[in-house]
Amino acid sequence: MKILIHKDDLHTNFGVIKDKDIKKAKNGSKVVSNIKEEFIVLEPSFDDLIKRIKRGPQIMITKDIGYILTNTGITKDSTVLEAGAGSGYLTSFLSIFCKKVISYERNKEFFKLVNENIKFIGLKNIEIKNKDVYKKIDEKELDLIILDLPEPWNAIENAFKALKKGYFLVCYLPTINQVIELLKKNKTFIHVKTVEIIEREWQIDEGKVRPVSSIISHTGFMVFLRKI
Repeated sequence: MKILIHKDDLHTNFGVIKDKDIKKAKNGSKVVSNIKEEFIVLEPSFDDLIKRIKRGPQIMITKDIGYILTNTGITKDSTVLEAGAGSGYLTSFLSIFCKKVISYERNKEFFKLVNENIKFIGLKNIEIKNKDVYKKIDEKELDLIILDLPEPWNAIENAFKALKKGYFLVCYLPTINQVIELLKKNKTFIHVKTVEIIEREWQIDEGKVRPVSSIISHTGFMVFLRKI
């Protein structure tokens, strides 16, 4: 059993642990409940925390995030802009790989949600703006732009001006109709590829090795455009 504790006493089926005892415990040490059951206290990892953020709109999941990270050449020195922050899930993953993340979110409710989630995880290299990327991008010489928006073609000229030469714009779109519309209206970037990722987990037990019954299939198309 794994439990993420933020504050207050911990009440479980294995007894109660006082908040003061948890706070005094060192990372990796044990605490004992009122019925003498032992727990190990660990500092939460990034993975522990991001699984507990508040959800708003649909998030981009890790199979797609990982593909973007490994196909755009970003590094610890990169400055990345994303638009359509939603819950801040992609924002958070970008922040642990990049020097700085700038996030545009025009919806005031989602803007507030992203700020709360970033504060909860404790990330410091993110600047969130309640702005519309369709209208303007303030920044220049960016290393990557990711648009998780329904009409990314409305921001394509702004993105072209803001990116460094040779770097990528990635548009994340749920339907092939949107992909076609984007490529039809793109007059500036080179289209590198359009990809979707299917994830299939395998069950591996003694005497039983087979794919699991359910797979994570289509979540979105990733359109990779490059400024040349």
